[in-house]
Amino acid sequence: MSIAWPDVARRERTAERQQAAAREAASALGRYWAEYVGDPADPEPTRTVTEWSRKSRSRMTRRLAELDYTPLLRMGLRLPMSTLTYPGEWEAVAPTGKAVKRHLDQWRKRFERAWGFAFVGIWKLEFQRRGAPHIHLWGPEPEGTAGELRRLTQRRYRPAVGDGLAYREWLSVVWADIVDHPDPEQKRRHILAGTAVDFREGERMRDPRRLAVYFTKHGSFSAKEYQHRVPEAWSKPGAGPGRFWGYWGLDPATAGVELDPAAAVWAGRILRRYARAQQVTQQRTVRRVRGGVPVPTDRVVGLAGAQLATAPERVRYRKVRRRVTRLANGRGFLCVNDGPSLAAELARAIDRLTGPPPAN
Repeated sequence: MSIAWPDVARRERTAERQQAAAREAASALGRYWAEYVGDPADPEPTRTVTEWSRKSRSRMTRRLAELDYTPLLRMGLRLPMSTLTYPGEWEAVAPTGKAVKRHLDQWRKRFERAWGFAFVGIWKLEFQRRGAPHIHLWGPEPEGTAGELRRLTQRRYRPAVGDGLAYREWLSVVWADIVDHPDPEQKRRHILAGTAVDFREGERMRDPRRLAVYFTKHGSFSAKEYQHRVPEAWSKPGAGPGRFWGYWGLDPATAGVELDPAAAVWAGRILRRYARAQQVTQQRTVRRVRGGVPVPTDRVVGLAGAQLATAPERVRYRKVRRRVTRLANGRGFLCVNDGPSLAAELARAIDRLTGPPPAN
C-alpha cells in the first residue's frame, strides 16, 4: 500500500528538459550529417556504478509487493531458490556487467527450450566477498528430465546440452556450458560447484512481503552489505552491473484511488502509526567519541566544548538497532500480506474522520 502526492510542476520541468535534450540531439545529428557522411558513433559511457542504490532497493521492494504471483502458483510446481555462481577466475568470463546479463539471457532461452515453458520468477544480482557476481533465481522447478517434451513432439529431434537430466543436474551442466571458462580445470570445478538449489529457502517465499524482505534483507542487516558493492573490475564507466534485479512473466496488480488533501493527510498518519506499531528496526553503525561529537576548530565554542575542539579522542564505532521510520512526510509505501483488507479498513477510518457530521 502506497501514498503519493503528484508534483505537477516537477513533471512539467522534467518534460521541458526532455524536450530540450531531444532538440539538442536532433541538432547535433543534423550538424554531424552535414559535416560527415554516415551514422554518428555511440557516445562514450561516463557513468560509474559502485553499489546498489537506495532508490533501486526501494523500487524493488515496492514492485515485488505489487506483483501478481497467480501465474507462478498455478503451475503447481515447487519453487526453490536457485543460485548461479562463477568460477574462481571469474574476470576471464565476466569482465563486465553486460557479459553477465548475456549469460542470464542465454540461460533463460535454454530453460524454455529444455523444459517447454518460459521461466516465470524473479532474479537478483549480488556479489561474493571475492568480488565474483552470482545470481539468485526464484521460480519453478520443472518435473521430469530436460528435453523430454521436445523429444516426443519433434520429428527431427536434436539433443542439446543437458538433455535427459533432472533440473538440478541440468542447471549445473548448462550454466557451466554457458559461462564456458577457457581453462578446463576451472570449467570442471564450475560444473561441480557452480550452482545451488535451495528448496527450504524457496518454500518460505509464500507471500509477497516475505519475498520482498528476503531480497532486501542485506539492507537491514549490514553483515552482508558487501554483496551489493560492485567489484573494482566493474568500476570503470560502461562496465557496471546495470540492473540489480528483475522479473519475468509476472505483472503488477494495483489499483489507485484519488483522495482530497485532507483525506490524504489522514491516510498518511494512519499508515505511519500502523508502521510504527510493527516495531521494525534496522541495524546501523554509529560513531562513538569521548565527550560527544567533535566540533570544527574554526567554530567558537564554550568551555564545555573546548576539549572536543582541541583534542578529539580516537573515533570508535558500534552497531545499534534503530527504529525504521516509514512515511515520514506522508508519502511512501508499506509491505503488508493482505493489502485489500488494510485498504478497506483505511477507507472506513478515513470516512469516519472526514465524513459529514452526524445529523441532530
